[in-house]
Amino acid sequence: MPDRNRGTVQDPEIESRRAVMALCAAATEAELAEAVTACGEPEAEDIRLPEVGLVMATGRIGGDGRPFNLGEVSVTRAAVRLADGRTGFAYHLGRDRRRARVAAILDALWQGEGDRRGVEAALAGIARRTAEATVAQARRTAATRVDFLTLARGED
Repeated sequence: MPDRNRGTVQDPEIESRRAVMALCAAATEAELAEAVTACGEPEAEDIRLPEVGLVMATGRIGGDGRPFNLGEVSVTRAAVRLADGRTGFAYHLGRDRRRARVAAILDALWQGEGDRRGVEAALAGIARRTAEATVAQARRTAATRVDFLTLARGED
C-alpha cells in the first residue's frame, strides 16, 4: 500500500486542509478558542462527543528503516456538525476534549469557501509562532553540529 505522505501528488485542497489541521494540532486551547471567536463562534452540534482513547505510536529504525511499536499514546477525537451541515473532525494528542472540539469546529468552518480565508487568517498567528519555533530549533541544532573531516594519509 503506498504511503499517502510520500511521493504522491495530492489534491491541493487536501494539502491545504492538512496544513490547517497541523496548525490546530500545534495550537494551545487558548489560541484555538481565540481563532473560533475571530470566526464568529458558530453553533456546532456534536456528532460524537469528544472522547479519549489510545493509539499505538510507531517509530522507524534510523528514521526510515523498519517500523516498530513505540508505545501507546492518549488521543482525543471530536466530530461536529455546523448549522449549515458542514462537518469537522479533529484528533489531538493528549486528553483535552475542549481543544479537540474547537479544532473540529475550525475544520468544519474551513470547508466553507466563504469562511476559509477567515479561518486561515485567524490561525496566522499560530503559523508565525510555529515557524519561529522551527527556526529557533534549527539554530540550536546547528550550534551543536560537528563536521568530521577524513584526512588521507601520505602513504596511500
